[in-house]
Amino acid sequence: MENGRTVYLLSGPAGVGKSTTSTELVNRLTHSAYLSGDDISHMHRNGREKPWESEREHDLIWHNILHLTRNFVRYGSDVVIDYIIFPKDAEWLSNQLRDFAVTIKYVVLWADKDTLVKRDALRIEEERMGERCLILFDEFLQSGLNHKHLLHTSLLTPHDIQHVVREIETDNRFKHI
Repeated sequence: MENGRTVYLLSGPAGVGKSTTSTELVNRLTHSAYLSGDDISHMHRNGREKPWESEREHDLIWHNILHLTRNFVRYGSDVVIDYIIFPKDAEWLSNQLRDFAVTIKYVVLWADKDTLVKRDALRIEEERMGERCLILFDEFLQSGLNHKHLLHTSLLTPHDIQHVVREIETDNRFKHI
């Protein structure tokens, strides 16, 4: 049943348009599931640690993402994962899904620092990431990221979303091998 399914990993620093793009993509797919890494992360209530400070918390989140992904693929859905996904996380998930006949597309939405700061300021106050946007920007640069996975969004507006989603669906450079 899982043959021909695609798992889309939409990543990037806060403010690049992951959630907007992921939502649009999942809505275009016929049989699909949307996994928000942030929502999965926040399922753990009492005793939760920041995943960027705790390997244990990071692993718990990724194992939950893995099991949900496997279940949705098993039942015939493409999966769109919206989260801050570094290359090592994409590689780990890809390895865990090798027994499924799925295509994995890893897309890192990207914007310059000024654009990230401006977009973050447009969020409602309790959702602003502040300095974390710029920290993540630098972490991606230092992560060994293959630039073929980058999709620049600095000059794009929400009106360009259809073009972005079409590019993600059709451009083979995003296939994770």
